[in-house]
Amino acid sequence: MANAAIGHRRQPLPSRVGDRIGPKRTAGFSAYHSLMNIDTLIGSNRLLDHPFYRRWEEGQLRDGELSSYASQYRHFEAMLPDFLSTLVDQLDDADARQLVEANLADEVAGPQTHLELFDRFALTVGGTAQPASPAMAALIGAYDHAAASGDPSFALGVLAGYEVQAAEVATTKGDGLATRYEVGDDGCAFWRLHAEVEVDHAEWTLAAAQRGNTEAFIAGARESSTVWWAFLDEREALAVA
Repeated sequence: MANAAIGHRRQPLPSRVGDRIGPKRTAGFSAYHSLMNIDTLIGSNRLLDHPFYRRWEEGQLRDGELSSYASQYRHFEAMLPDFLSTLVDQLDDADARQLVEANLADEVAGPQTHLELFDRFALTVGGTAQPASPAMAALIGAYDHAAASGDPSFALGVLAGYEVQAAEVATTKGDGLATRYEVGDDGCAFWRLHAEVEVDHAEWTLAAAQRGNTEAFIAGARESSTVWWAFLDEREALAVA
């Protein structure tokens, strides 16, 4: 993926959601959201149904699994702002561009970036700098391919394939960390925040896609949900080995 500068041009955003900058909701958000339901977008790849996340929720992860997960997930979190920035530059529709810019602003603005918050989680569970695993490299590659495709509908779909389920995933992760693994507020902060903001991010992404190519959008979402599922398969296989 081209490393587009985070400080690219930004349009002024029309409203604030709490302390966060964000666009106003419109009727089109809910209409397209109804059309693009989660089953249409991700098929059977609902991440909370994966055995790895079920073991996380039940407190059954073994020693080293959280630290290994954090070390790998950081590659995605570090990549995401560049992906969003590249996508912004590819969107011709001003409304769609503004919605993705709001998502990007959430990632990099504020007292701490989302990557900095994630690093607090990683430090708490013993994550260290590690090369991308094969499944994480494939996941990053899927986002790179989407960004390089020149098809913003497909790229929005890749973004949506994770974001439409990210809020409930983050809620489950945060609850599990606090109740099953005795992780304190500092270590849970990243997931607590994402349990809230990913609701907006999913809605904004669906709204941004509503004037684009629906088939390409769904194809991107399916590809995204597939590589995320494969990443969890890898986590599970390593636990069994």
